[in-house]
Amino acid sequence: MADMVVTENLSRNFSGFRAVDGLSITVEEGDCFGFIGPNGAGKTTTLRMLATILKPTGGRALVGGLNVSTNARKVRRLIGYMPDVFGVYEDMLVHEYLSFFSAAYGIVGKERLRAIEMVLDLTGLHEKRNAGCKALSRGMTQRLSLARVLLHDPKLLLLDEPASGLDPRARIEFKELVLALKKLGKTLIISSHILSELGEMCNSMAIIERSRLIYCGPVEGATRQVSAQGRIVKLMIQPDPEAGRTAADALELVRGLPFVEAVRQGDREKELAVRIKPEFADIWQLNHELVSRGYKVESMAEEVVRLEDVFLQLTKGVVQ
Repeated sequence: MADMVVTENLSRNFSGFRAVDGLSITVEEGDCFGFIGPNGAGKTTTLRMLATILKPTGGRALVGGLNVSTNARKVRRLIGYMPDVFGVYEDMLVHEYLSFFSAAYGIVGKERLRAIEMVLDLTGLHEKRNAGCKALSRGMTQRLSLARVLLHDPKLLLLDEPASGLDPRARIEFKELVLALKKLGKTLIISSHILSELGEMCNSMAIIERSRLIYCGPVEGATRQVSAQGRIVKLMIQPDPEAGRTAADALELVRGLPFVEAVRQGDREKELAVRIKPEFADIWQLNHELVSRGYKVESMAEEVVRLEDVFLQLTKGVVQ
């Protein structure tokens, strides 16, 4: 696959404050790329540089092989940028709003009509074509904003917090829309705080903190990196107080096993969450040790590493 986005030591200063510091990432064509970081880490600034709204202070950024600083006009034909905060012309109807931006993109005549019909179908807004923009719900307004940036059929979509403020149903619908765009071959860079949904959509990602890159690569690579520090096993035990086998006794027993890194009580009284040392491959030894000492293990499963776990493990929780 060819590279759609490449940044090399990309930096941006604001009055002496460095908002992005030496960022080097690569996004291949067809990727759904998650851009993750705490507030103030530099995500929006980076997306604005890729969208040619801000000029880099240092380094360079390429979109489709074009330098965003020296080929801004050509780059804009390749991208669709959906900011985290946007407005619509409330006095317009939905189809008027899309027609206005089609004209801004230089789309005319029958081609304009086809483009509007295409984005209405893709975003599920056909029934709202004659609705006033000010009458739309938050979720429908998000769809309209996305429809707007799809009019000129861009290769790269830059979506900054696209699910912000949406209710659960609208978030699910928006996620399905993003997956549909991915199937169409679009390259997407998505900044979001809803990490569980990014984990379901994205195949690669970057994590930044305090303006600097912490990780860039496949999502699976990051989860393996966290898993290598110890697998988490959750189990439910059946205590037998009359026989002297309480949940507290089980916790102390597990804590003393040579292959256990750490253990804590889970969300429920009979649940234990156990971190197994990386060098021990057989997690079922834990079950054997408990059963051999008279405990009944009701259930046992290895916890899947989530994107939230990756983020918490790789970042330090420092903001600027």
